[in-house]
Amino acid sequence: MQLSLQGRNALITGGSLGIGRAIATRFVEAGGNVAIVARRAETLEEAKTAIAKAGDGKVVTISADVATADGCTDAYTDAVAGLGQVDILVNNAGSSQRGVFETITDEAWQADLDLKLFGAIRLARQAFPAMKERKWGRIINILNTGAKAPPPTGAPTAVTRAAGLALTKVLAGEGAPHNVLVNGLLVGRIESDQWVKRHAAENKGRSIEAFYDEMGGIIPMGRVGTAEEFANVACFLASDAGTYVTGTAINIDGGLCPVV
Repeated sequence: MQLSLQGRNALITGGSLGIGRAIATRFVEAGGNVAIVARRAETLEEAKTAIAKAGDGKVVTISADVATADGCTDAYTDAVAGLGQVDILVNNAGSSQRGVFETITDEAWQADLDLKLFGAIRLARQAFPAMKERKWGRIINILNTGAKAPPPTGAPTAVTRAAGLALTKVLAGEGAPHNVLVNGLLVGRIESDQWVKRHAAENKGRSIEAFYDEMGGIIPMGRVGTAEEFANVACFLASDAGTYVTGTAINIDGGLCPVV
């Protein structure tokens, strides 16, 4: 199946590294144009150079903090200015924050909600009207499998992501009559910069490859997934190959999550 995003414009938060960067690369490879959002300008420029090699699509960089209302407004406004319109919104910004429940402060809860939930709410609220008017739109919320099966010490991330799952279903129902399709992609254990950082912090003399091999031991498929494999599913949902898929939450985890 040849997936095409020819002429489509995507806004991708957390687009300079890891899964977000892989999605941006796959979209450009499929003929699309992308605006990638992150906080660090230098990381964005390096990502832009790499992503642009995947195809002829336009790559716009936007330095903004989508944990704030102003940052979300700036990200969306700059994406429209750079691309003309936003057909596809990928809410990918976030990191894995977890701890023992009684140790999590109000500040930690609020920061997690602001970045992962309110960032998605604010950007979707800006993108939704124009998508409905054009009778074409895609919103993909990047969550994790803890949204369906929250583990002990999984807060605040699992709780915030569960709220993102509910948001996905609400938006899907409201968008469906207007051909605005909204889905969630749930991250399992996927190679990413977050795992590289954790490996560096916990390094016990193992290489990153050995670290991934050890993680893969608990996954039914026997290995950790790649960001490119994740991006392929995002490209399917964003393309015209996925025109009857909305309101779903797809686990991309090699079979690890106990909940379908």
